[in-house]
Amino acid sequence: MNPPGLDLGRLRAHLDAQRPGLVAGELTADVVEGGRSNLTYVVGDGRSRWVVRRPPLGHVLPTAHDMGREFRVISGLRDTAVPVPEALLLCEDADVVGAPFYVMSFVEGTPYRTAGELAKLGEQRTRAMADALVDTLVDLHAVDPAAVGLGDFGRPDGFLERQLRRWKKQLDASRSRDLPGVDELHDRLAAAVPVSGKPSIIHGDYRLDNVLVDGNDRISAVLDWEMSTLGDPLTDLALLVAYAERDKVSLPFVSNASSAPGYPGTDEVVARYAELSGRDVSQLNWYVSFAFFKLAVILEGIYYRFSKGQTVGAGFEGVGAGVAPLVAHGNEILKEEK
Repeated sequence: MNPPGLDLGRLRAHLDAQRPGLVAGELTADVVEGGRSNLTYVVGDGRSRWVVRRPPLGHVLPTAHDMGREFRVISGLRDTAVPVPEALLLCEDADVVGAPFYVMSFVEGTPYRTAGELAKLGEQRTRAMADALVDTLVDLHAVDPAAVGLGDFGRPDGFLERQLRRWKKQLDASRSRDLPGVDELHDRLAAAVPVSGKPSIIHGDYRLDNVLVDGNDRISAVLDWEMSTLGDPLTDLALLVAYAERDKVSLPFVSNASSAPGYPGTDEVVARYAELSGRDVSQLNWYVSFAFFKLAVILEGIYYRFSKGQTVGAGFEGVGAGVAPLVAHGNEILKEEK
């Protein structure tokens, strides 16, 4: 039976043509739950399993769901210290299954999302996973993009300024109500943009539930590369910190794993990253404040679409109330700057 968005017969025919001998039997597929952007399927033939990724059904902005981008970055990282699935096949012909897609190897591991899941494992294992998460981020930021064929993967010059303009544009497109403090937050960020250090490959949404953890509490694969580019690596660290501070604000749809007993505090995470990477984190407050600005804009966009009847689903009705605390916290962080 075909899952939504994936014709298994057409997929099998394409795989047989492009990778003869890869598939040994009739394909079955399961949709991986939890993703809110690109669709992910685990496909198997009774002997082997693979993962297929394609854009969401009915998407209208192909640049926001660039299969070639994800495929290229995991291909480039294959022989580095960053664990990624093996990139097997990219199909940019939408006629095959209805949208571009790519196939990668299936990697064993668990995406831990909740503090309850980690609490069952104990403080020692939770700490080991969190440390591995930071260490893998350091490994990613240490990769020389040019050496892995990703030297033109993005435009690091002016990266922060462009990011700020992009998210301000997103905010303006979603304005439907007064949001106290949001313009002040943007203007303060714009007035104090840091000078970026050495650029790197950045993931764009790095957190515990976007990686797989093996039975030895090591990262077996980093997933969900759709936001990856070349830019300022401290944006990755800052978003990891912002997610970890979710209990200070109303931040729905985000893992609460960082509140599990044994998970290191923000200061420990930042100190570990700084020591292992050798990067200057003295201006991290700006980056964390910017992370909260981005999260506020994302939630306001969800609220806007929900208020217009364009988004349905459980939990969306409470999103609007979560925006103001994010804005307030972003401003508060900047006030801590001396």
